[in-house]
Amino acid sequence: MNVRNCKKCGKIFNYISGQPICQDCKKKLEDLFQKVKEYIQENKGASVQMVAEECEVDEGQIRQWVREERLVFSGEGSSGIVCESCGEPITTGRYCEKCKAGLINSLNGAIKKPEAPVIKKKEKESPRMRFLDKN
Repeated sequence: MNVRNCKKCGKIFNYISGQPICQDCKKKLEDLFQKVKEYIQENKGASVQMVAEECEVDEGQIRQWVREERLVFSGEGSSGIVCESCGEPITTGRYCEKCKAGLINSLNGAIKKPEAPVIKKKEKESPRMRFLDKN
């Protein structure tokens, strides 16, 4: 059994996996997420700062949800979220579509694809009929 203290409230809990926070804090965080998600849906042009102020949530937490692709902002540039590679404005995730495609291509090029085995064909024997010796 893995027992830890919750990073949010300090309460001792049985840690299984994921964020090191207790079930009560996870529930509160999920409620905040739903509140933020509804606010973004109702206010299409909202920025991260505006959402953080209106929903009383830390900007870092909102950015984390965006990086996890749990939140999607409408209208590029309005969210204040930028690609970690090139700095282009994005609506969700960590990278823009161009950088995602480049990463995928470079990873595909780095993985050596196995070559199909070459099967050698036997040379044809003479076309004569063969008989088995009978003893």
